[in-house]
Amino acid sequence: MHIHLSEHFTYRKLLRFTFPTIVMLIFTSIYGVVDGVFVSNFAGKTAFAAVNLIMPALMIFAAIGFMLGTGGSAVVARTMGEGDLPRANRYFTLIICTGIIAGLILMGIAELVMEPLCAMLGAEGEMLAQAILYGRILTFALVPFILQNMFQSFLVAAERPKLGLGLTVAAGLTNMVGDWLLVGVLSWGVAGAAIATVASSLVGGVVPLVYFLLPNKTPLRLIKTHMEGRILVQTCSNGSSEMMSSLSTSLVSILYNFQLMRVIGEDGVAAFGVIMYVNFIFIGVFMGYSIGAGPVISYHYGAGNEKELQSLFRKSLLLMLAFCVGLTAAAVVLAGPLSQIFVGYDADLLALTTRGFRLYALSFLAMGFNIFGSAFFTALSNGGLSAAIAFLRTLFFQTAAIFILPVFLDLDGIWLAVTAAELLTLAITGLFLVMQRRRYGYGGRLAEA
Repeated sequence: MHIHLSEHFTYRKLLRFTFPTIVMLIFTSIYGVVDGVFVSNFAGKTAFAAVNLIMPALMIFAAIGFMLGTGGSAVVARTMGEGDLPRANRYFTLIICTGIIAGLILMGIAELVMEPLCAMLGAEGEMLAQAILYGRILTFALVPFILQNMFQSFLVAAERPKLGLGLTVAAGLTNMVGDWLLVGVLSWGVAGAAIATVASSLVGGVVPLVYFLLPNKTPLRLIKTHMEGRILVQTCSNGSSEMMSSLSTSLVSILYNFQLMRVIGEDGVAAFGVIMYVNFIFIGVFMGYSIGAGPVISYHYGAGNEKELQSLFRKSLLLMLAFCVGLTAAAVVLAGPLSQIFVGYDADLLALTTRGFRLYALSFLAMGFNIFGSAFFTALSNGGLSAAIAFLRTLFFQTAAIFILPVFLDLDGIWLAVTAAELLTLAITGLFLVMQRRRYGYGGRLAEA
């Protein structure tokens, strides 16, 4: 049964509506994991370390897609809730065009700075050469990759989360088959992994672009538009938290790699790479739910339906509690088997990775609430508070913890830095939610489930 944004959402309906987006984010993470598994097992740990060294920097260039997608979908869904569909489609088209232009500009910049960037990150010799090769191939796909990130949010706003899931599965299978053929069979190493990723981005970014250009059954479509600076500013403001989160995560990953190279060398970067690959699968649940619920929240906020907004807020907090506890327990139990998949060929590296991931996994207890809190304020068009939460959890607190905790806890301090950051941010998130409850109408007498 097709679910419309305007409906009343029970727990069952809310999970049904957000489930495709959750699976979409998990599957996106899984095919990233497959990428890492093939590189690590077929090209070696130097190639694996090279990919993990340059990947955070590449994500900085692609971060604009998260900003335009989440911020833009909030603007578009709110406008739909106000009952003005033609205006919503005009905004939608403007935001998509902006993403394409930004991607072309960033692609040129990335190509120019790739070699000095890799050297600045600390790569040398063979590791430097492989990092440059991987990075330069991937930058050619910046435009479709940015579009892929944008359409993950816009397909939810278009009431087609299942289509988004289908496209993600298709993109993932393209990447996995490409990894098997180019890395596993033909032994093209990091070049093969990069080409497979480019092919998957074309499926995930270009296919939905064609879908919205052609007549379709969704409320959204690409139409004639014109420049509206106010809408772009609002979009960027709304999505600034996602931009901040992506940028901060990339910068902090660079700091993690720097500290690990200093403390234990290449093995530390490889271990952190494994943790990041697996970590994205678990975070996919938090992100998937938040992205999936965002347009629903925006719609009812735009429609002035406070009772439904209260119900959505209450249900989301309870669901997030269940996710946080369940995923933390699963991560601690599965840390060993998941690490084995990547680095089972090296006993010392396996032990290092397993311990690191078990300590890192404690952060999931608070992470889900912070991710949802940031997305919730984005959906309410309060980009400032959303960005503040994202900035604190992904940059400010983590940066401080990465440098302070190792002084007292050595290597364990690096792995526990994210947990300390999430707990500190949780206090701020809770404060923001309490302070803003009457302004937005989600804090009155909450509707029964």
